[in-house]
Amino acid sequence: MAEIINLKSLPANEIPERLRINFYFDFTKNPFRHQDLFTQPKINSVIAVLDEIHPYACRWIEKAISERAEANSVRILGPQDFKGRCIGDFAAYVEEGAVFEPAFIKGSLKEKKSIFVGKQTVVAGASIFLDEGDIYIGENNSVEAGTGIKGPTIIGNKNEIRQGTYLRGDVIIGDGGTFRGEIKNGVMMDKANFPHPSYVGDSICGYATHFGNQATTANLGIYAGIFGKKNVVIEIAEKKYDIGRPKIGIILGDYSQVGCNSVSDPGVFVGPNTIFYSLCRISKGFYGPNEVLKNKPLEHGIIERSPLRT
Repeated sequence: MAEIINLKSLPANEIPERLRINFYFDFTKNPFRHQDLFTQPKINSVIAVLDEIHPYACRWIEKAISERAEANSVRILGPQDFKGRCIGDFAAYVEEGAVFEPAFIKGSLKEKKSIFVGKQTVVAGASIFLDEGDIYIGENNSVEAGTGIKGPTIIGNKNEIRQGTYLRGDVIIGDGGTFRGEIKNGVMMDKANFPHPSYVGDSICGYATHFGNQATTANLGIYAGIFGKKNVVIEIAEKKYDIGRPKIGIILGDYSQVGCNSVSDPGVFVGPNTIFYSLCRISKGFYGPNEVLKNKPLEHGIIERSPLRT
């Protein structure tokens, strides 16, 4: 049996190219406000970023709110301003020109949490959950009724957060994107376009990436409920690597797209400029860059055909 290498223990210069951050994302061509998340000394691979989303988001939000909370253009609201629509303690920092009329706010029963809403952003009819972390929403965003946002979550500028979106915490969203599905422990870079029902968990999606309607990620093996959670093992150049975590969704390189009703297994790595057609079952492994993948069962005999028996 081949030796299984502990990926977390490797120095950065021994990480295979297909697990390096710069293989998937070009921050020189497409700068990202949160690219410091990817350059921390403890991060040796693109997978290691997933473990750092939570602490990074907590630090970044705390610093951003502290820098902007004292401005004269910011209103400070609390539970007394949302009677009948909130529980727990919290502070809402609302910049001049923003609209903050949530349907419900769950604050913390332990320590006060905060939400910041930038100018020209409209949050109307959303449910806000601050009990597990703070929330930062930048400028010129539309957050529609029926959205649920749990902290810690960072939303950049000029995003359309559509009805039905559920941001489950440990979420970082860049600028200029469109969202409707469920996101958990994920990074969605600038112009990411996930405008339809979908699930993206424990994943990183690069610049101008896209999911079609009902496309989704699986981030945990289907047998985990029976045999328990085990770390995902991936194979590159006949070497096996234990990635150090049982949950991983998709790593989607810049400009890549997943077609409607496609589903990816845990541990799918997609290089830049790669397109999956509709109805693809994407097995664990490595795809792209610059590749088109099609599900064509009629041509290749994947579908079994038999006569109808009456």
